[in-house]
Amino acid sequence: MRVTRSWLQEFIDLSNVSNEKLYETFNSIGLEVDSLNEITIPQKVVVGKILSCEKHPDADKLNVCQIDVGSGIRQIVCGAANVVNAEYVAVATIGAVLPGNFEIKHAKLRGVESEGMVCASSELGLPDMGKGIMILDESIGKLEVGREFGSYERVADSMIELELTANRGDCLSVYGVARDLSSALDIEMKPFEYKQEEKMKLGIARAAEIHTEGEMDADLCYKLATVEGISGSFLVDLRLAMVGVEVKDKLASLFAYATHATGVILRGYDSHCFHNEEGKVVVSPRAKAKGITEIVANGKVCSVVAVNQTEESIATDETKELLIEASYVNPDTLVEAVSTAKLKTDDLYYKTSRGSNPQLAFGLAMFASLMDTYADISCYEGSLDVHVERERATVLVDAKEISSIIGMDIELSRIVTILQKLGFEISKMAEDAVVVIVPLFRHDIKHIQDVAEEIVRIVGINNIEAKPLVFAEKARLNTVTTRFWAKRALKNHAVGAGYYENLSYVFSDKALLKKYGFSVTEEALALANPIAEELNTLRSTILINLLNAVKRNVSYTKKSIPLFEIGAVFGPKREQYEVISFVFSGQCEGENVQNAGKPEMIDFATFTQKVGAVIGAFELEPCSYENGLLHPYQSANVLVDGKVCGFISKLHPTVQEAYGIPVTFIAEIDFDAVLPKHMNATPISKFQGVYKDLSVVIDKSMGYYEVAQVLHGLELKMLKDIYPVDIYEDEALGDKKSLTVRFFIQSMEKTLEDVDIESVMAKIMSALESKCNATLR
Repeated sequence: MRVTRSWLQEFIDLSNVSNEKLYETFNSIGLEVDSLNEITIPQKVVVGKILSCEKHPDADKLNVCQIDVGSGIRQIVCGAANVVNAEYVAVATIGAVLPGNFEIKHAKLRGVESEGMVCASSELGLPDMGKGIMILDESIGKLEVGREFGSYERVADSMIELELTANRGDCLSVYGVARDLSSALDIEMKPFEYKQEEKMKLGIARAAEIHTEGEMDADLCYKLATVEGISGSFLVDLRLAMVGVEVKDKLASLFAYATHATGVILRGYDSHCFHNEEGKVVVSPRAKAKGITEIVANGKVCSVVAVNQTEESIATDETKELLIEASYVNPDTLVEAVSTAKLKTDDLYYKTSRGSNPQLAFGLAMFASLMDTYADISCYEGSLDVHVERERATVLVDAKEISSIIGMDIELSRIVTILQKLGFEISKMAEDAVVVIVPLFRHDIKHIQDVAEEIVRIVGINNIEAKPLVFAEKARLNTVTTRFWAKRALKNHAVGAGYYENLSYVFSDKALLKKYGFSVTEEALALANPIAEELNTLRSTILINLLNAVKRNVSYTKKSIPLFEIGAVFGPKREQYEVISFVFSGQCEGENVQNAGKPEMIDFATFTQKVGAVIGAFELEPCSYENGLLHPYQSANVLVDGKVCGFISKLHPTVQEAYGIPVTFIAEIDFDAVLPKHMNATPISKFQGVYKDLSVVIDKSMGYYEVAQVLHGLELKMLKDIYPVDIYEDEALGDKKSLTVRFFIQSMEKTLEDVDIESVMAKIMSALESKCNATLR
């Protein structure tokens, strides 16, 4: 955002504020100064009045001018084409030294004497104002022939460029910046007073009407005027050049000037676009969508409010009947709507998308004052209005809480004064608190913390007394902290079991996910701008990322690669949940003396034990998952508390070959399933227990899982634990196999006797005989 000191001076009295103080204040209130340049006009550059202008006798592009420079009349040869239209100009007299160490001397051009130079803006260190010389007028002050040009404060100005954060759209105008300065410097704003004289006493309703369609989301105000002619303004053109605004013609410069000064979005239409068959101006705002309002004229869209305008509807210097529009749209709804609809935007959209000034009457009054000064205009009485009832945010501001946030005692009266100067309204006031109504131009203010930030800006961060850091936070135990501690404990267990933690992006390769049978994000929810070609979708499994990590480690000659990762995965509709994933590839341990430098490769049993050392006890059952990573014969569901929560498997041989890695096992388990749960304490027996082995012969096709289901179904209080210890197959057994199961038997009431043990074993054998067709070996 660019402003000038003299432009700010029109809204706030800075006569007692130095540029150094201004620089310091801007930085302290969060409007960081990118640059502050003081313009100095060289001495001996004066205001001159052209008395005559004739063509050079020997050069078609040169003119010979007689110019009164106060100390006398000087003959000056000038090559600028627009000198023939000039009366007052800036003249560098003999002895003046212009930027670039260019000294003005007596010269002879094509045989004609020249005693000075008529100056263009860039030749004096001012911003470039286009081709030709500067043509002065009294917009910079009363023009006095011979007066030093640098003595005009509006010319020898200070240009200030401010770096604004995205939420400070309220300071994208000179008035908005002045408002912040008013609060920071405790200087009252100058009231802008303009009483428009309606030269045309006809009411606007006689010549124009407005018809809305749909639920309006934009505040609109229209004025209608006839224009006979527009003259240029040196000050308007100079200031627009200083702030870097480029325009096409004189009317556009007045619109741009008023918008930059007030922050109100102003547009000009050639009203003939809106004439109906009776010659009446008919404006038809149409609600297209939330945040999108089209302005329709005779069935054709002329503009989208605050977004764009068609070229043929834009008013120009030749326009005879001018329709002036002031508008306000909530920037939050506007930006989302424009992005969704992918609308083309123009220069004004930047201001509206950051938050424009909703004081439409102020913007129109500023523009009217400019038109009255620089144009022959007759305006109809009244206006065509569309007003939207908007719910303004309110914040309860407690002085004690504000002081606590800031770390410094701030009196409620000072808080109220600061907020009122910043444009906030106070609706209710108690002993230590007030209810603050947030102005529409500060749509970013939502909470008391935002209000505290405003107070800090104005008080000044450097004025807050430094204090020792104090931790006053109370211990808060909730589901978030419980999850955090559980996750950290699982990571510690995994590291203790020999795993290394892997960290990867939540993105993956869509082609690989599809290839191995995992779901991918729906096309409508796909990533719009992937960070890399191979990370082009949200991952639905971590295992692909872990296998890529294994592949990299193999290329680094690692022989044992145990990895785990806890992280988010996503479903087709971007539904998110967390899993813990494991990969173990290669040797199950390092090379050492005990294994003679030839350790065994990882196997299913060892991998299962290592996973169990991390997540705790779990059961296995035949695998019900389907994806391309699972081994068809060495895979299983993982059950925790009797519920399936993941899978464990050997990596499919074709995948292992594709990645070029050794024997690998994988597991992926729902993180929520392994979170520690509250468990009530259960009593333990003080009596000795016994272990008993039972060897039976069962069908070779029957797995231990089926036997275990039968055994776990027995309701025997003294049977505490069951696990297999041996499976034996031999040709002598034919289509049978031998299974040895170990049982732990213990009583809570007494020392076991032989009859108790035999009773339990008899019931076990009976169940195996009836349900598994088992026989004693």
